[in-house]
Amino acid sequence: MISNRTQAAIESYTHGRGDDLLVVEGIRKEFPGVVALDDVQFRLKRGTVHALMGENGAGKSTLMKIIAGIYTPDRGSLHLRGEKIALDSPLDALERGIAMIHQELNLMPFMTVAENIWIRREPTNRFGLVDHRRMSRMTRELFDRLHIGIDPDVEVQKLTVAARQMVEIAKAVSYQSDVLIMDEPTSALTEHEVEHLFDIIRNLRAQGKGIVYITHKMNELFEIADEFSVFRDGRYVATHASADVTRDDIIRMMVGREITDMFPKEEAKIGDVVLSVDKLAVNGVFHDISFEVRAGEILGIAGLVGSGRSNVAEALFGVTPATSGTIRIRGKETAIRSPGDAMRNGMAFLTEDRKETGCFLILSVLENMQIAVLHNTHVRGGFVDQPAVNRLCEDMKGLLRIKTPNLHERIENLSGGNQQKALIARWLLIKPSILILDEPTRGIDVGAKAEIHRLISRLAGQGVAIIMISSELPEVLGMSDRIMVMHEGHATGILDRAEADQVRIMELAAK
Repeated sequence: MISNRTQAAIESYTHGRGDDLLVVEGIRKEFPGVVALDDVQFRLKRGTVHALMGENGAGKSTLMKIIAGIYTPDRGSLHLRGEKIALDSPLDALERGIAMIHQELNLMPFMTVAENIWIRREPTNRFGLVDHRRMSRMTRELFDRLHIGIDPDVEVQKLTVAARQMVEIAKAVSYQSDVLIMDEPTSALTEHEVEHLFDIIRNLRAQGKGIVYITHKMNELFEIADEFSVFRDGRYVATHASADVTRDDIIRMMVGREITDMFPKEEAKIGDVVLSVDKLAVNGVFHDISFEVRAGEILGIAGLVGSGRSNVAEALFGVTPATSGTIRIRGKETAIRSPGDAMRNGMAFLTEDRKETGCFLILSVLENMQIAVLHNTHVRGGFVDQPAVNRLCEDMKGLLRIKTPNLHERIENLSGGNQQKALIARWLLIKPSILILDEPTRGIDVGAKAEIHRLISRLAGQGVAIIMISSELPEVLGMSDRIMVMHEGHATGILDRAEADQVRIMELAAK
């Protein structure tokens, strides 16, 4: 239960109007088979950072898409600067001073950074043609104000995910918006880049901007947010000043229950070596990577963005085949030249980018889940045993608590966290002996994280050899039996669970 002092503070806060920049009242939004928002309220004050908290499927992203003009509410009202508004489109929202930075980045990869930032607003010369030199200069001036060191003339496809995130932020700032919505803005950033982002946010706050900040990271909430609102199951729960509550108060409001153990690591019997890698390399990306993983073991891979962690995973699974080195599975040298080779050898791979390399967004949840299992089982005489597959997928939906009206819902309509859980279900259905997880809980709420950690631990207990890549050091430390640390394409050390801590990992990661 929330303390009496905390409850009193909540009531006091919610009765205070303050200098409201944006007011949302009585919002309802339905999709086929599900009520996404039900009588929701929200207030954003000038010169504040307002965090929006809740489990995946709580309605946070739906509300933000309404505020950003992407969705139209079925009922309710929006007031901006005291004036009632009705938004027709994202462009309408931008022109009124509301900008949204999406969790799934929306940049044009084959255009330059400058072209992405000023698209539809390009400066022109006296002949009516785009003035690229001036546009590049405008971008540099913008970046100088934000202390962003990115070449305006480079193509976006050549940037890291972290750099693209900074471009998205700069683009939103370029509109001189009063309301900025940031959806998981630090999911791909290093600690240094996160602090840089926070400096930008503090500067914008000092200018009187209102910033809506969606995150599942509690440490960020207490560092940057002035206040927060909690949603659960499409309903508004509470609004409160960040200084007046504890982490446990927030979790209880979010999930409606206690989360007693975020990292439920169970002792598993460590068996024989399942996967052995010797001097693996991809030219120009990483070099001389050697390690082994045993049955029942969780090998964590840590390192800063750009260290080559994900590239190693892609080489193991045949997405980008290794140019040298050997891979042995149960002692037998194995050539992995494609994902098909990897799957035939009992491997499964959850990629870090669910939108680009994971989900088939226009297909149903069922089709996304079953696509891997159809390659090796449940096909008889060229025909799929669909009833059996449906039962397996329904069971997995229940096991992972995937929130969807039914398995025939298009996966693009699910929240990011529920898309992630559907992808995990896809790979669990093939019952792999080697499971590679790249950022398995990115964009997943605190309750679902504990469930997925418990599932990972259970799989290890069943003898699965697990490689887990994560940017969150508490996750790596809490779940791993051993941790391999990478820096600029090299393995700088492998630590046993007992000797590993955040300081030692960061020393190796920055070596």
